[in-house]
Amino acid sequence: MTDPRLVARKLASEALAAVKPLDWFELLYSRAATKGVSIPWADRKPNPNLIELFEKVNHLPFGKRAIEVGCGLGDDAEWLSKQGFDVTAFDISPSAIRECRLRFPGSSVHYIETDLFHAPLQWMSAFDLVQESYTLQVLPPELRSAAMARISEFIAPGGYLLFITRARDESDPKGAMPWPLTRREVDQFIALGVNSIYFEDYTDGETPPVRRFRACYQRKTA
Repeated sequence: MTDPRLVARKLASEALAAVKPLDWFELLYSRAATKGVSIPWADRKPNPNLIELFEKVNHLPFGKRAIEVGCGLGDDAEWLSKQGFDVTAFDISPSAIRECRLRFPGSSVHYIETDLFHAPLQWMSAFDLVQESYTLQVLPPELRSAAMARISEFIAPGGYLLFITRARDESDPKGAMPWPLTRREVDQFIALGVNSIYFEDYTDGETPPVRRFRACYQRKTA
């Protein structure tokens, strides 16, 4: 059986070579829907790394309106909804959004097909909680700064960002997709006007284990 990660890497590499670095997401999700190809990051259950992070910072005064960046098949968005948030969840892939709606009929989550870089203007400064897990790590490095800027723009004054990514040291190889981020890259969020509330450099429970950063940031109010 073909390794799902190798399939994703091949599609990503071909899209980069064609100078269409975002096209491979729809190719992967559409093949998952029509040919049974596995999505390497889609476990069809809420991300345990997100649940653990939320538990660590759940004492914070979160508001009710939340958005998930790159929602994939919707498990994390549904989990956030069960925590009491009014959730908007978006993905660039129409096949992914279609699958979310099929998997969760009657869901209160607002599933929307859109590109992070062309998100609706009404989303700017509109959300009390922004959640991003594993999206930046599948974007080529040249797109990350712009993606981080856009993600930070979604946070309402006083609102929060929950963020999880693969991690590496500056001296480590950049590796293959998903490309781990360095602490210097992650700290760009602080330069974009948020305060670091919680930060963890840890190794998760996957097999094999994966080094990750997870963090909570709060948008400055002034």
